[in-house]
Amino acid sequence: SYFYRGAVTNNYVKFANFYWRIIRINGDDSVRIRYDGTYAYSNGSGTFDRFIKTGQVYNTNYTDNKYVGWMYGPSGTTASTSKSQAQTNIASSDIKQMVEDWYKTNIVNKGFNNVVADSIFCNDRSTPGSSATGQSADTGLGYRTNTTMYGAYARLANGMGKSNYTPTFTCPQKNDAFTVSNTTKGNGALTYPVGLITADEVVAAGSGKMFTENSKYYLYNPANSWSWTLSPRAFHYNVAHMIMITYDGNLHYANVNLTDKLNAGVAPVINLSSTYFKALHGTGTMSDPYRAD
Repeated sequence: SYFYRGAVTNNYVKFANFYWRIIRINGDDSVRIRYDGTYAYSNGSGTFDRFIKTGQVYNTNYTDNKYVGWMYGPSGTTASTSKSQAQTNIASSDIKQMVEDWYKTNIVNKGFNNVVADSIFCNDRSTPGSSATGQSADTGLGYRTNTTMYGAYARLANGMGKSNYTPTFTCPQKNDAFTVSNTTKGNGALTYPVGLITADEVVAAGSGKMFTENSKYYLYNPANSWSWTLSPRAFHYNVAHMIMITYDGNLHYANVNLTDKLNAGVAPVINLSSTYFKALHGTGTMSDPYRAD
């Protein structure tokens, strides 16, 4: 993969009448892009328009490990009884349903879906255990109300004194590698090829590490809103937590059901096919984004 990192100014894309920023060129040459508004905004511009919605919960329910899932099982409020059951991709999270509704309206119904690639979105629910996370309370069990820290927590600084910042761009569990029809490398559980940015990708883009502010990279948006990533942090103190990007430009975490204090922004991520992207013109700047028209 090739990552766009820091305060880059050559990763603007205009697609489906919206502006996007390139996160990376994937290993299969598809291009991963993140929604960035109805206008082209300079780095550091603070506006809610850089999200498709604010005030969005990840999941309304929060008292089970299963609710860190982009999808999960069993459906509803029935308690999970094993890690495999909690990570069975049956029910959609609230945020997934909202993002897919937006995608259907703005991408599928407007005829753009045929150039979007079926690349993996990693909702990493691996449970490396207390030796990796540094948390003695971490059971590594990943179901019901068992205290559990997830993979990104171990990789991207757990806030407990460990300096362990090792982002990865592979998905540890195939069940967490969300795809539509690619069942060779992915799980084939999605309806549409859309997701969110991962915490690992945020670090690669330039956030640095958890709890450390950085206003010097292109994802920094000082609007009074945090935004969701696809990366679970933990189930701790009887609440499911996801990692978020803060308005200070760093990584933090929040309960899956919180909105009011954070304004909880949503910026979808899609992947453009390499064939389509290579046919675009433009230089990738604000005034001359990569585009088809």
